[in-house]
Amino acid sequence: MAVRRRPLIAIAVLLVLAAVVAGGQWYQRQRGRVLPALPPVAAKAAEVHVTNGADRGPGSLREALFIVAAATGPAHVIFDVPEVRLESVLPALVNGHGLRISGAAAGTAIDARALEAGPVLDVSGPGTELENLRINGCPAAGILVRTVRFRLASSAVQGCDVGIEVAGNASDVLLERNQFGNNRVALRFGAAGQNSTVAGNEFRQDRDAGIWAVRSAPDGHDALLSVHDNKFIEEGTGVVAGNIPIVIEQNEFINAREADVHLVGAAAVVRQNHINGGASMGIVAESARNAVIDANELEGLTAYGVLVRGSFNTLVRNNRLHNCGYGLAFVLGDARAVSTASDNTIIEPKYNGIDVIGDSPILRHNNVLRAHAYALHVEDFQPPGGQRIAAQPFLDNNNFGNSPIHRAGAAVAAPVSTPVR
Repeated sequence: MAVRRRPLIAIAVLLVLAAVVAGGQWYQRQRGRVLPALPPVAAKAAEVHVTNGADRGPGSLREALFIVAAATGPAHVIFDVPEVRLESVLPALVNGHGLRISGAAAGTAIDARALEAGPVLDVSGPGTELENLRINGCPAAGILVRTVRFRLASSAVQGCDVGIEVAGNASDVLLERNQFGNNRVALRFGAAGQNSTVAGNEFRQDRDAGIWAVRSAPDGHDALLSVHDNKFIEEGTGVVAGNIPIVIEQNEFINAREADVHLVGAAAVVRQNHINGGASMGIVAESARNAVIDANELEGLTAYGVLVRGSFNTLVRNNRLHNCGYGLAFVLGDARAVSTASDNTIIEPKYNGIDVIGDSPILRHNNVLRAHAYALHVEDFQPPGGQRIAAQPFLDNNNFGNSPIHRAGAAVAAPVSTPVR
């Protein structure tokens, strides 16, 4: 009996060995093949709730910022309280994977009046988004942005020295549908940044400026800063722009105290804005270079609609001015690169339609209708003890209606297609 089992056992052992050999050969073949990569698993954002409105402690905003700073993926801070009162500076927002901070549905107020210095929120991590926040009473900046891909939406910043400070290294900044009020400066840009936009915001009664975008010298590597579809109400100056490439278009300016738009230096375009009322200038181009002021409507200003002073190669074109104190003025421009005013319409200025003082601009195809004083007033500039600077505008096919041209105390009846000399 035992003798008959031995062949069976031997056959079984041979079958097992054959299976092992075949399995080894299959394994070697599979090792040489490239398996398809598994699809990446999207990281779920870590969610942290702010349930404590105090300056510190469990559930506070401070505690939440420490938690998300250490997160290994994107994070979301959600306010469940209507107000947070700060007593000391918060840690910086440094999550490098993307951070979103959302106020309560009705908005969450961050009271920063007790802070002695420093920004309320120091945004240092890329991809940070803030929404439904109200920052009040900060002695320095409400939000300091020094990173890329920052967005602020549906929020308010009020009563700060600077509402939002955008550092020169920041880019892809989007500020939309926010409210700024009673700050010294609402937004301050150190550079244009790449793809930065200010759109659909309201600025009200900021003391110095709504937007301050100024630096000492131009940089040809900058992209344009886009400022469009905003409303500026009773600002010191709506927008101050200097040596930062900027396009200011389709905004509404109401009752500015000093100027609605003030341009200094190079690379600014102001077009299709509506400027209404106030004891101020409308658009001032001072020591500007290659500025374009195009297709704006200005009404009800006490002073000049557009003043171009000490500038060169500035184009003032296709603007509509009515019921202003004065229309256009060109003062002490550069005779080597003269500025041009063309196709502008000035209706019923309370005084002069176009003033030229110590400058020689090209005035072409302009309409000055029903000026209460002079359609065109031309005057040399005589500095005390200095050399007289002649005013010699070139006139080409302008329509001054029945209003006279005035030159040095006497009306000048010159052909409209020749210079006044």
